[in-house]
Amino acid sequence: MRVYSTHFSLPDPARPEQPPVLVPEGFSPWALLFGWLVLLRRGSWLVAVLAGIAALLIGALARLVPNAWVLLPGLNLLVALFAHDWRRWELRQAGFVPGPIVAGPDRDSALLRLLSLRPDLLGRPADGAA
Repeated sequence: MRVYSTHFSLPDPARPEQPPVLVPEGFSPWALLFGWLVLLRRGSWLVAVLAGIAALLIGALARLVPNAWVLLPGLNLLVALFAHDWRRWELRQAGFVPGPIVAGPDRDSALLRLLSLRPDLLGRPADGAA
């Protein structure tokens, strides 16, 4: 079972309604392998650009300082540890508000569980509401 935090966009007449965004909790093994490129795929553009600049600086430093390239795995480890937290931060900056925590074997099952807990997200009244 994976645990996901949910994020909802605030109602805004200028923007169409967006579905809830589920962000997994915990370590990102793909980020350990691919580093800051994983942040691009997930939509964390600001943090991806900053991590990419850090990778370029490490590459430039490696030309001047022997063995400075060993900092790259450390950068990938930082990205793997904090990628989901940075994505949640960017969602808050974009106007999303955090919702309940849900669990499921995959993202789709967790979304179904969220919708069963909060049927009002589908435009239906909750059970017991008149």
